[in-house]
Amino acid sequence: MRAPVPPGVIGHNRSLVSRNYAVLPPDGMFPSFVPWLDKASVFYQATPKLGAGFAQGRLEAVPGGGTVAPREDGLEHFLYVLEGTLDVAADAATAMLEPGGFAYIPAGARYSLRNAGDVLLRAVWISRPYVEAAGIAPPAARFGTRDTTPVTRVDDSGRWRQYLLGNLDMSMDFEMNIMGFDRGTHFHCVETHIMEHGLLMLEGQGLQLLDRDWHEVWTGDFIWMGPFVPQQFYCTGWGGAAYLLYKDVNREVAF
Repeated sequence: MRAPVPPGVIGHNRSLVSRNYAVLPPDGMFPSFVPWLDKASVFYQATPKLGAGFAQGRLEAVPGGGTVAPREDGLEHFLYVLEGTLDVAADAATAMLEPGGFAYIPAGARYSLRNAGDVLLRAVWISRPYVEAAGIAPPAARFGTRDTTPVTRVDDSGRWRQYLLGNLDMSMDFEMNIMGFDRGTHFHCVETHIMEHGLLMLEGQGLQLLDRDWHEVWTGDFIWMGPFVPQQFYCTGWGGAAYLLYKDVNREVAF
């Protein structure tokens, strides 16, 4: 007797792309290969083609893989290492990042990326044009780690956060935060705001409200949230949950 047809063969999946949000589990994502990367690829999750004002994807590089040569593309970049070791340079600033390490590369910097370890490198990679603010100097390159970033608990709500690139820093036009939830806790309200989000589940699972629908999400899932989409997170499962969150901030409305 032949084995039964496996689930998903007729298109059952959790992926959903709508007008103002998208839920993209890692299953089914395909890599993009570009000329300026060697032995590396990017699994794009959000780009302007989706409706996003930024690009976010997962960089994967085998040992020794990375940029072919130092590159200057006029964009600002953020990288967060999920697995492996990343050697990153931005002009004269350099760092060796391990899991939980992150880097901000300012617009205009010549940068290079290389897998400096002996296992596959996996890293979040966000790129976008920098929006200047009158009278404020743009930020310089920054490096850090999740382990050394202070944890701010929100009273006794069971929620906590880490501001990887700072908070209310007017030189920055976006923030990268880790949002955490203890088991059974949730965000205190349904948010509806001008900020756009790119969300990657780092650990745990939960229910994410998007518009009027709830979606169950797990470690590795990506969510794009456009401006003004109603949203809320509820932590489920046996333990806590945390996600890496991009949001555009600190700039005036563009007409």
